[in-house]
Amino acid sequence: MTTPARRRGRPPSAESSARDTKERIVRAAIELFAEQGFHATSVAEIGARADVQRGALYYHIGSKEELLWQILRDYTQVMLVDAERIANGHEDPITMLDELIHSHIRLIVRHRREVAVQLRDLGALTGTRAAELQDLRDRIQHCWQRVIDAGYTEKKLHTNDHVVANSVLGMLNMVALWYRPHGDHSPDEIAGIVATTLLDGVATDSARNTKG
Repeated sequence: MTTPARRRGRPPSAESSARDTKERIVRAAIELFAEQGFHATSVAEIGARADVQRGALYYHIGSKEELLWQILRDYTQVMLVDAERIANGHEDPITMLDELIHSHIRLIVRHRREVAVQLRDLGALTGTRAAELQDLRDRIQHCWQRVIDAGYTEKKLHTNDHVVANSVLGMLNMVALWYRPHGDHSPDEIAGIVATTLLDGVATDSARNTKG
């Protein structure tokens, strides 16, 4: 009779418990960083809100800056994955630009607290972590630029100047600061308004007529 192989590492229950603890810490940090800022939030406050002892807290996060990095990295990676999916598609560039706007706003709204933290406290990241996050942000911008370049090449956009991508992304990110869940417009309605406004400014007449 063969003896079942013994599992190495932490038992499943312990793994689940550690994962739950880490998630509580991250949620608490997001709330506190969004409410009062990274610099004004102490590690003790994060531990108290997450109901985690100080020693265990450092075991799970390493440092406050590392926790900030994980929060900003995680939501930026989600946005990058969707931007790459759209930019790598085979749709018309105008359709892809519209999809990028809708995707970005939906994710900005879903992660609006993390976005608010990034807008205010991005400078708290230093060294390698700051460079790694900037690389993720650059890759998102590159997806947008590829779509805009394609639209310009196909004579569906008047310009492919990088100012367009920079300005639109900056405007969309600011939605995190004023969006209200029970406001007058849904995320998709906001995206529709932004897309129409953008295309009125940069799309050629033939592109607008085709989309309509």
